[in-house]
Amino acid sequence: MDLTVWGIITALVVGLIVGALGRLVVPGRQNMPMWLHMLIGVGAALLGTVLARALGIATETSGIDWMELLVQVVLAAIAVALVAGVGRRRSVSRY
Repeated sequence: MDLTVWGIITALVVGLIVGALGRLVVPGRQNMPMWLHMLIGVGAALLGTVLARALGIATETSGIDWMELLVQVVLAAIAVALVAGVGRRRSVSRY
């Protein structure tokens, strides 16, 4: 895996898109700032790439690797749901 400046920029842009898609996939309202969704998306994109390559479903294509993108979006959705659930539990007021 060649790590170049353009590779890092591409990973960040893909991560932002994955974070937004992860937010859209999770039903209901998430009380989270947009920057946190973006951070989750970048993490999910990186972890999704590693996981897809480890499972052998990531392929070298000249275009978009749809299976790898699916893994990334699923990971982002799971992370958004977990973080939103933790935030929801903390914001419950007790009498």
